Amino acid sequence: MVRAIRGAIQVDADDRDAIIEATTELVSTLMERNRLTTGEVISVLFTATPDLTAEFPALAARKLGFDDVPLICATEIDVPGALPRVVRLMAHVETDRPRAEINHVYLRGAVALRQDIAQ
Repeated sequence: MVRAIRGAIQVDADDRDAIIEATTELVSTLMERNRLTTGEVISVLFTATPDLTAEFPALAARKLGFDDVPLICATEIDVPGALPRVVRLMAHVETDRPRAEINHVYLRGAVALRQDIAQ
């Protein structure tokens, strides 16, 4: 069965190391909370708010061993008043878990984006 898992994290600054560090935290937490291996990940779509341009968030996933997983980055739409410096992801995974057991991950300031499902 294929499931989609969402997540987001607010990055401290538009800095290469800050983007990699935050994205590493996001991806690692999502994998841990959902008890996943990279072999179960089909693909990951990353978006970054327009104020994050110092690095591609997907680089963090590559450094975590997502070598043969299709990854892509895009720019989030620039909505006035939106939370700044946010990396979001949507991972498609193979799992037997029902939708109710999927753990979506919202970290740091991004908790405000989905207080209904943030943990």
